[in-house]
Order: sequence, then C-alpha cells, then structure tokens
Amino acid sequence: MAHITVEQRYKIQALLAAGMKQKEIAKILGRDKSVISRELSRNRLNNGKYKPEVAQQYYRHRRKRCRKLNKLQDPELKQYVEDQLREDKSPEQIIGIMRKEEHSSPLSHETIYQYIWKDKSTGGELYKHLRNQGRRYQKRGNSKNSRGVIPNRIGIEQRPEVVDQRGRVGDFEIDLVIGKNHKNAILTIVERKSGFALLRKLPSKEAEITAEQLVDALMPIKDYVHTITSDNGKEFAKHELVAKNLETSFYFATPYHSWERGVNENYNRLVRQYFPKKTSFEDITEEQLLNVQNKLNNRERKRLGFVSPIKYLQSLLLTKVAFTT
Repeated sequence: MAHITVEQRYKIQALLAAGMKQKEIAKILGRDKSVISRELSRNRLNNGKYKPEVAQQYYRHRRKRCRKLNKLQDPELKQYVEDQLREDKSPEQIIGIMRKEEHSSPLSHETIYQYIWKDKSTGGELYKHLRNQGRRYQKRGNSKNSRGVIPNRIGIEQRPEVVDQRGRVGDFEIDLVIGKNHKNAILTIVERKSGFALLRKLPSKEAEITAEQLVDALMPIKDYVHTITSDNGKEFAKHELVAKNLETSFYFATPYHSWERGVNENYNRLVRQYFPKKTSFEDITEEQLLNVQNKLNNRERKRLGFVSPIKYLQSLLLTKVAFTT
C-alpha cells in the first residue's frame, strides 16, 4: 500500500475539522482505518492538533532516517546479518531468506558484500565465512566478470515446475566443494527429493574433467536422471556433453541466486563437517570419500521423517538395486 500523500493529509485535516471519525475518513480516502490511526498518532502536534504541512515534514524526516538504516546502521539488522554470515550463509541466501519471511528486504546483497569488505579492512573476519574468501564480489553488469557466460546455457526459468515442487525422484543439483588454496575439489551430486548424494574427487576444476566424473557417477542410475541443475561456474561449461551422455536436461541457476540450489548448498555444509575449510584435498583417498558418502546417505534426516536418504529412496522406488551406497 502506498504512503499517505500530502494531498491526502490536507483532506484528513478538513475531514477532522468537519467532525468525522477515523473510520469514516478511512472509507472516504479508500484506506484501512489503521493507516489513518497510525498517521494521526505519528504526526499530531503535542497539543493534539493535526497540521498537514507539519505531518509531511515528519514523514520526510523518517524516510531519510530509514534510508540511512538500510546501510546496516540499524543495530538489530546489523546483528541479524552478522549472525547469518557466521552460519556460513551467503549474502544472496540472507537476502532470499529475508524476502521470504518478510516479503521484502531493506538491503541488497551488494550492500552486505560492501559491509563484509569494510569489516575486513578494519581487521574483521566476516569474510572468512564466504565461499570465496579471498576474492572481492563482482557486481552484476561488470563487463570483466565472465563467470556465467556459458555457451548454450539453459536458465532455471525453463526448468519444469515439478522440479521446484520436489514431486519426483531424479532431479539433481551439483556443485563443487573447493580444497585448500583452491587445489583439488569434491564434486557433490545431490538428488533433490531424497537428499541422496554422490561424491567425486576432482584433480582440477577443468570442465572436461568435471563432465567426465559427473557422467561416470550418474551413468549407473541414468534411467532415473531427469534433470541436473548447477551454478554458472565455468567448470560446468561442458553441460551439453553431460546432457547428451545421460540423455537428460541440464539447467543453470540464476547468477548470484544460490538459494535456487538450496538442497546442494545444505549438503555441502554436511560435507564440510568432514572436510573443513582450509583442508587440503590432495591426500583424500577414494575410500575416505566413499566413507563420507555412505555416512551421509545413511544419516537420518528430519525432513524425511527421520529416515535416511537411501532408505527413503528405496521405499519410493521399491528397489535396492538402482541406488546403492
């Protein structure tokens, strides 16, 4: 609902002078009676009189103050953002959560990134909770930012709605968990409905290697693979090769909208329990990786009614052959 205008304030003054009640004024102006009540309680003078020109001044003062608070000067908002960052949530996720809970957000993720780097310049450590700690965030529209420029990419907006609803088995999200000094990586492949996942160690982030390992991991369950969704990293540039070999559809999330792959983001946090940040992946063995994969696939999940992903899948598919771990 739009704010009260200066013209409406003059009407309110005239209607009050005519002896009308707040409910009647609200009906004439086409506003809820609570709007009129709030306007009068905020903008009346100390003597109880209502003057539209003074009310307009009060309104402008509050708007200026509100814009200042939007830059993370509000202590409660600032504390909320810092708490979420320390939970290793990205600025994009924080804004997404705020918009989901409140239908709007007084911030943008660019503002949060600016706050993080200002904090770092004064010795703060909030930046250590970012996925890419050492690199400054690049704003959208930066012509030098080539991330996301992938030939023939198909955006998530074209993905079937059934995937969003988790209405079937076989829709996967993929991502990389990066090792110390950005050497080596772990490819995480998570099924959206069940949380069942596969892990593959990568010697590098080259697109050819990533595609090869992804196809190798999913080929045994090829018949169940309906869609794959990734971020816009160049490591997934060979998406057409993957889609062709697995006879599936490959989609890319909106840049800087990590919450669109929330299942994978959450799973990566579980992986970090075993391979914390700054851990070197060079000495991780296939046996260790398989052990972690097995533990997570057999760990009961609250959202599944405290059933493990592997048992949940087997109950849906009535088979113990296709999905094994």
